[in-house]
Amino acid sequence: MKNNLFELKQEEKYVLLKILVNKIDASNALELKQMFLSFKDHPEYSKNLILNISEVKYIDSSGLSAILVAHKVCLESKGIMILCGTSEHVMKLVKISQLDKILDLLPTEEEAIDAVFMKELEKEFGSGDEIVE
Repeated sequence: MKNNLFELKQEEKYVLLKILVNKIDASNALELKQMFLSFKDHPEYSKNLILNISEVKYIDSSGLSAILVAHKVCLESKGIMILCGTSEHVMKLVKISQLDKILDLLPTEEEAIDAVFMKELEKEFGSGDEIVE
């Protein structure tokens, strides 16, 4: 699915959402929030979400709020949301807001995909199982 704001690709273990605009602010954050909230009705979308914001050079508090909605929806469905491709300006704001302590941040889409597969493997093999000697 693609529009002027984002491109959405559903893969087997994750959904890749690439933001196609260079800013996330009050003019488009509401549309993103509504889309993330709609994921609750489609668990296959909220299980594991990779949010690529490599095109985004500016973000304001409403944009960060939209990202937090995505994060919360994924947590509620026992999945993860990984934010990747963060520009220097956006990363500064994320750190000032202390969201770097909450969000999973990785530099590239490829690293985010690898992280999703590692998380799925951990689930599959039961990270809480005791080792039998």
